[in-house]
Amino acid sequence: MDYAKLNFAVFIIHQLAQAWHLSPQDVYERLVKLNVLDGYILPCYDTLHSLGSQYLVEDITELVEEREATS
Repeated sequence: MDYAKLNFAVFIIHQLAQAWHLSPQDVYERLVKLNVLDGYILPCYDTLHSLGSQYLVEDITELVEEREATS
C-alpha cells in the first residue's frame, strides 16, 4: 500500500470513529471484519479520495449497515 492510500485509510477511520462515537481501533476492526477496508475503501481510493468527508461517512456507514444486516 502506498503512502497516499494509507493516509486516506487513516483519515477515513478517524472520520468514522468520530461519527460513530467509537475508537479508531474499533472502527478499523469493524471495517476489516466486513471487508470494507480491503474490499471497498482501498480499491476505490481513486474515486473516493476526491469526495467530501461527510459523503464518505454516509456512504461507508450505509455499506457497513448493509453488510452487517446480511452477515
